[in-house]
Amino acid sequence: MDIIKKLAEEFDIKVKQVENTVALIDEGNTIPFIARYRKEVTGGLSDELLRDLDERLKYLRGLEERKEEVLRLIEEQGKLTDELAEEIKKAEVLQRVEDLYKPFKQKKQTRAGKAKERGLEPLAMMINMQQEKSGDPLEFAKPYVDPEKEVPTPEDALQGACDIIAEMIADDADNIQEVRERTFDHGSIAVEATDPEEKTVYDMYYGKTEALSKIPNHRILAINRGEKEGKLKVNVEAPLDEMIGYLEKQIIRGESIYKDLLKDTVEDSYKRLIQPSVEREMRNRLTERAEEEAIKVFAKNTEKLLMVPPVRGKRIISIDPGYRTGCKVAVIDETGKLLAYTTIYPTQPKNDVAGTEKVLTKIIEKYGINVIVIGNGTASRETEEVVANYLKKNSFDIEYTIVNEAGASIYSASKLATEEYPDLDVTTRGAMSLGRRLQDPLAELVKIDPKHIGVGQYQHDMNQKKLDSALGGVVEDCVNRVGVDLNTASPSLLSYVAGISGPVSKNIVKYREENGRFKNRKELLNVAKLGPKAYEQCAGFLRISGGDEPLDQTAVHPESYAAAKAMMKKTGITGEDIKGGGAKDIDEKIFQAYPAMKREESLGKMAEDLGLGIPTLRDIIDEMKKPGRDPREDAPPVVFRSDVRDFDDLKEGMELSGTVRNVVDFGAFVDIGIKQDGLVHISQLSNKYIKHPMDVVSVGDTVKVKILSVDKEKGKVSLTMKL
Repeated sequence: MDIIKKLAEEFDIKVKQVENTVALIDEGNTIPFIARYRKEVTGGLSDELLRDLDERLKYLRGLEERKEEVLRLIEEQGKLTDELAEEIKKAEVLQRVEDLYKPFKQKKQTRAGKAKERGLEPLAMMINMQQEKSGDPLEFAKPYVDPEKEVPTPEDALQGACDIIAEMIADDADNIQEVRERTFDHGSIAVEATDPEEKTVYDMYYGKTEALSKIPNHRILAINRGEKEGKLKVNVEAPLDEMIGYLEKQIIRGESIYKDLLKDTVEDSYKRLIQPSVEREMRNRLTERAEEEAIKVFAKNTEKLLMVPPVRGKRIISIDPGYRTGCKVAVIDETGKLLAYTTIYPTQPKNDVAGTEKVLTKIIEKYGINVIVIGNGTASRETEEVVANYLKKNSFDIEYTIVNEAGASIYSASKLATEEYPDLDVTTRGAMSLGRRLQDPLAELVKIDPKHIGVGQYQHDMNQKKLDSALGGVVEDCVNRVGVDLNTASPSLLSYVAGISGPVSKNIVKYREENGRFKNRKELLNVAKLGPKAYEQCAGFLRISGGDEPLDQTAVHPESYAAAKAMMKKTGITGEDIKGGGAKDIDEKIFQAYPAMKREESLGKMAEDLGLGIPTLRDIIDEMKKPGRDPREDAPPVVFRSDVRDFDDLKEGMELSGTVRNVVDFGAFVDIGIKQDGLVHISQLSNKYIKHPMDVVSVGDTVKVKILSVDKEKGKVSLTMKL
């Protein structure tokens, strides 16, 4: 297989782009580095496409390796024909290679294997040839009777021979492929309750039958979980007559004395060997498809959550709500430094609202608080009500917001949190983390395993290796897209920078603690275990403000400094311009540097003079205009509140504003100011047909919704965006 050509076709890009990209990957370059600093080489491929291409490249290379291994294994058995070798070589999926290898694979003891040991293979071959048009099959089986070989009668001989034929049918790659596809196209998945009388969250699936080819991905994951929990029984149902009819046409060639025998053998082969195997494959196929889609959705949601804009310059009261043990309070300054911490008891059983208000007033007046943050977990609704009422009756210019606390408890009890704040207890760490999530979501959320940040579905039921890989890639891309302040970043944040491993990130912080602030990027080369290759990969993503080199606070890579400085000289831009917020008139200055040219031609001429590609020159110009620009500025801002809605206040037809908290296959969950997020079903997201909710909304979006229904008993609110 020509892997390069195939990748070019699949991704609809040029062969040269694939060749160059594969070469960069093979040289050990990271995806963020390739996407950002090798645009001319790749033709400007995005980080997302590069990751997909890298994953597909690994699959195709693994496929080629497996082909070579299978060819070798069959050759060692002396059974490799030219025709079979050609079939294996042209296979495009791993499943086909395994199907072709199946007849030659060492099996556990089977009925067919035992029959072969008893010398019945020649009889099986004779029956399979179907040349006898008259006579009794038992007569032809008599020569194979041998009590010493456990073949006491002709009937036993025929049975053993048919077992061999049944396995041959089940091992035929073309038969299996056809049955597999027919099962998927015409089969269904049937779900029953383990106990029909028991009320469970899976009630809606009881007695349901749905076509394999049409069942939605989220439903597959739901019934898988129900089956795992012992609440559901799940079966794959295929059209039996169609399957057996197809196999009979492949095996039975006209009339012979073995026709009825072969009919029974075909049915046995399908029911005993093929059907159970294909059923397992169908379940696996559906699960893989559902997991793949769920991982994509989870990755997109995670990206949106990580790219929520930071709320800078605010002093924060951060509250982690609770009942019996009270609500933990952390007070943090504009940089996230802990100023004070305490506990308040506004909820049951103490309901100390007066005491809570007294503590809040004291903190607000002492520390000049701007924002109150409340976690969305246990007792959030009650705590929010107390805070909202308190703010209403006071003249403080303070707003509050709700922060998703998913994963906060995991972080606060982790080894990492203990290392960062050894003198604080778990609950105070958790409260502080919630406040920091508002100040800089990306910097705080990287400390948590991405699958625990609460924007997926069924994440704990799927392939954890694939999920971790996908989410790790998303976090890495986000961190490198934003850039990292080398002098303030935590080891957790640094470890996601291209080219920096966990141990090296700790070495960077250690160097910083021992030698003071980094004054320039070159100083990174003094860090233990950070060599030239790692420096090349990471340098452009690490920022230094107020250092020796103005360009160090931009995303311009050190390899382009000479060209950037030559451009600055040509255009009269100085380091002070960059330090002072950027050279906003750089486009005009480039045009003025080439007065005889048209505006669009001057850029090309500048790139030529500097020895740069136009994409890299454009990136440098953008950085000169706005050094260290944060791409999160383009995202919707955080929504602050000044009041709280009661569930009882909600009425059908009411129109509200809300924030999208999670997007799943079947719709979007929207925070409308009550404890429980409302659901906008996919059918209610748009007046037009949409394939997936992500075509319309993303995590963090502010949306207008109308209430369709309120179920007070279940605490559920159905919403629509069809206003």
